[in-house]
Amino acid sequence: MTQKTITVLPGDGIGPEVTTAAIEVLERIAQKFHHKFSFQEGYIGGSAIDAKGEPLPEETKEMSAKSDGILLGAVGGPDWDHLPGAKRPEKGLLEIRKSLDLYANLRPVKAYSSLVGASPLKREKVEEVDFLIVRELTGGLYFGEPRKREEVNGEEQAVDTLVYKKSEIRRIVKRAFEAAQLRKGKVVSVDKANVLESSRLWRETVDECKTDYSNVELDHMLVDNAAMQLISQPDAFDVIVTENMFGDILSDEASMLTGSLGLLPSASLGATGVGLYEPVHGSAPDIAGKNLANPLAAIASSAMMLKYGFQLEKEAARVEEAIEKVLGDGYRTADIAQDSTGVVTTTEMTEAVIKALE
Repeated sequence: MTQKTITVLPGDGIGPEVTTAAIEVLERIAQKFHHKFSFQEGYIGGSAIDAKGEPLPEETKEMSAKSDGILLGAVGGPDWDHLPGAKRPEKGLLEIRKSLDLYANLRPVKAYSSLVGASPLKREKVEEVDFLIVRELTGGLYFGEPRKREEVNGEEQAVDTLVYKKSEIRRIVKRAFEAAQLRKGKVVSVDKANVLESSRLWRETVDECKTDYSNVELDHMLVDNAAMQLISQPDAFDVIVTENMFGDILSDEASMLTGSLGLLPSASLGATGVGLYEPVHGSAPDIAGKNLANPLAAIASSAMMLKYGFQLEKEAARVEEAIEKVLGDGYRTADIAQDSTGVVTTTEMTEAVIKALE
């Protein structure tokens, strides 16, 4: 029997609804496979600002660091848009990644056969899509210093700094090569080496790392070309590795290949052994509290927790198979429905997944 303590950070918007769905699935898995999962809840994002006055309270950091895995919903929303950058909900997410050194973000992108019709691209473009984006998560523009707004010669200007150390590049690239060895053996490294000095260091470091992985095929691609290729031939990719901001943008673009952001999970991993698992979608405040949110990305994120965090691969596979089954059986939340008939609620979709686990 496996015993694990899971920190749940529901966050904002639809976060509480989708994390509740994921917890229910994890509880059923624990019951079915004779494990024991205990859950503890903390504040992050806008809800933390309202309750504690800051986007990531110290008690949340301590609780998260001592747990075996973190399940996060979503952060942000218009209620906090007026706050300065350092006080906004998104700062809480950046801080927890940094405090736990969660430098590797894994975002699988796979087209479900029963949902190919929901993609804005033609069926033949997406039906074979199955790749992994490995995004560096604790460096680059989102964390570089100096970061400021100032007045120069009577005019306001803003400064953000893009910084990468070679060691930071090396460790994320090694993750990508190791992932490729378990897949089709192809890595595409995305950068902007024709313009940015940080990208030139990135490309040089990738080439150096490649010497340790002779069985992996490597290509370099400029980020603007990568954005085009994700649309023109998405089934050509296996593993994409890139820096923080490029990975943020490209993974959101890639999500639409599957038809909805509501389907894609993610895992943020580091050296400490504590991983953070969250759906790629945002807080969707317009549908929050209406029982309309798609819980499948959060449920799939819990499967990634089982697989990468707890090494429970059989259990993870069972959750993934259940998601495939409910989609194959025609269950659709509003975001993936092709018409208004047969649309189910968050609760109904969750219940269908739990039933499919049997």
